[in-house]
Amino acid sequence: MKNNRDLKSIMVYLLFFIEALLVIFVSTFSVLLSGAVNWMFDTWSHLTMDELMYQLNAPFDGTNTDMVMDFVYHCVPPAVLMFILVIILLINFRKNKKVYHLLAVLFLVGSFFLMGIQIYLALKRLDVENYSKTQDEYTEYVNDNYIDAGDVNIVFPEQKRNLIYIFLESMEITYADQENGGAYDQNYIRELTMLAQENEDFSGADAVLNGGYSMPATTWTMGGMFAQTSGFPLSISQEDAEGMDEGEAFMPDIISIGDILDKEGYSQVLHIGSDANFGGRKAYFTEHGDYAMKDYFYARDKGRFPKDYHVWWGYEDARLFEYAKKEILELAEDEEPFNFTMLTVDTHFEDGYVCNDCPNLYGENQYANVLACSSKKVFEFVKWIQRQDFYENTTIVISGDHPTMDSDFCANIDKNYVRKVYTTYINSAVEPVNEGTRRDYTTFDNFPTTLASMGVSIEGDRLGLGTNLFSGRPTLTEQYGRGAMEGQLEDKLPQAKVTVEKYDVEQAEITVSISDFHNVRNGVTDVRLAVWSQEDQSDMKWIPAEQKSIDRYEILVPLSFFEYRTGNYTMHAYLSDQEGRPWMLGCTNYLIDHVERADEPENTENVENTGYIDYTDDSYYIDDSGYTGSIGYVEDATGDGNIDNTDDLDNTGETGDPLDSSQTGDAGYQDETENPGDMGQTETSGGIGEFAGDENAESSEGGQTIQY
Repeated sequence: MKNNRDLKSIMVYLLFFIEALLVIFVSTFSVLLSGAVNWMFDTWSHLTMDELMYQLNAPFDGTNTDMVMDFVYHCVPPAVLMFILVIILLINFRKNKKVYHLLAVLFLVGSFFLMGIQIYLALKRLDVENYSKTQDEYTEYVNDNYIDAGDVNIVFPEQKRNLIYIFLESMEITYADQENGGAYDQNYIRELTMLAQENEDFSGADAVLNGGYSMPATTWTMGGMFAQTSGFPLSISQEDAEGMDEGEAFMPDIISIGDILDKEGYSQVLHIGSDANFGGRKAYFTEHGDYAMKDYFYARDKGRFPKDYHVWWGYEDARLFEYAKKEILELAEDEEPFNFTMLTVDTHFEDGYVCNDCPNLYGENQYANVLACSSKKVFEFVKWIQRQDFYENTTIVISGDHPTMDSDFCANIDKNYVRKVYTTYINSAVEPVNEGTRRDYTTFDNFPTTLASMGVSIEGDRLGLGTNLFSGRPTLTEQYGRGAMEGQLEDKLPQAKVTVEKYDVEQAEITVSISDFHNVRNGVTDVRLAVWSQEDQSDMKWIPAEQKSIDRYEILVPLSFFEYRTGNYTMHAYLSDQEGRPWMLGCTNYLIDHVERADEPENTENVENTGYIDYTDDSYYIDDSGYTGSIGYVEDATGDGNIDNTDDLDNTGETGDPLDSSQTGDAGYQDETENPGDMGQTETSGGIGEFAGDENAESSEGGQTIQY
């Protein structure tokens, strides 16, 4: 009996011990996890699932120790406090079993609740659901618009030009004053502003700075460098991520500028003041162009500073520019042309690195002082290059790698201000075809534009998702609108289900509903339906929708508006968001084979009898020519009021031009519709190129419906 009691006591104590360990571990971990999630989004306020997946699988070698310590400082102390609190409470109430077990249950329930909430919010903010749906295949937009450099003729001049490509960490035109196109009252990058205005940033006749827009999967250093050198977003699937982690090839199907120049016999160097392994930079630049790595460890092994010297991410930009001069002079002595690519680091978040040369122009605003210092250093470096003998045959490209991730520096700028990375081309071999035209472009366009600036001829003037900005060819943002392109790349365009609910033969009316809205991020101010029965759209009417509930609109389409015609009726639904931008939501077709004339409607004042919608002083033609993969955004370039084909497109991008997204808030019309050959069908689309089943559509006398 005694042995049984002893065994029972041991089991009870063991269970108490396991319970205590479980409570302590779960409670501490929940606080640590919560702090880590909050720290992650505070540090990377615009973090995407693409970036997170890439960074988790890319090498962490060379990570800034300051960032690691910042994580420890913000996340570990609360977890330690929770650890101590739980132990104290469990010890104090260990003899009161009822209270002890109650505390254990409360801590466990509270901890799991906290973890569940944090995980849910993180997954929602990262839009994991959409990422998981689209990660294994490129969007139709990419497939339709990507130009493989291996499929076009690329011809170099007889005398090949050198290239010096300077990636500036987190550098934006935003940092300039408002007079020069920035967002601030003061100009923090005066020298860089001067360089851009004296050279080429594709601002046309305007002195206001212009720059490239960072699209999804290009908003961190490796993503930005990849986009500018390959014309493609660094978006990887889980399978690709696992392959990277196992040391497999870095995006082997992509042809980059490094690949092209390597084939042409260029000597190529990547010059950085940090560990080249970090973020996969060494893997990418060695596999795509066989670049020589001149990083922190290269400089240390050369004896350029003491073995134990390490600041910020490695060594500061003052040293970077001095070492760059030596490397470039060595390259210039060889007969082969060279590509010298470098990346600065002092302007990295948070608040940048204050070197010995940094002036105190802006008091306690450390980041502003660092930006001013960087601007001056780049300017002096460019002037040094221009004094060298090799400069005459050398093109210089200066570009920010991505918008800053600094948590507060840009927090108070105008929410409508469009942030773009700093861009300028110096000593280009060519001039823009339309010198007075202000271009709208992304960092993808740097890929073909850089080659063109070196005197390279590119068949079709497009590579990757980029366009040669020196040519007259429209960029994808000029053609489709920046918002539309961004939405297409993310597969996050506004969508809704467009359904023919019924056809009332006696009243000669079609009832159409628009419901199940998705990806509407900027609110809804207006919903309309474009309807036409003639193939040439000559009888198109825009009919306002009536809101029936928070997620459902309804439209009555009287056939009297269309002279009671029989045949196929095409209907496209649009919304206008709170920024005045129109977006296509979906479409449907409905066959009317019998009509009974009804009384004419008394009020048609809200119906627009026009071939286009004029929401933002731009023309939006309905392209119903079948699956072309295009987003039928067309300007009436001739000014005759008729928009009849896409040959009328004039991508001038000048101020007031519908194709200049900075003026219109993104040319956001999309259309990709198939006009069915079988006129006895209703085709219901849930968005661009995507058909949604319609289980509720009714079929009544005079009309037929077939669901997809």
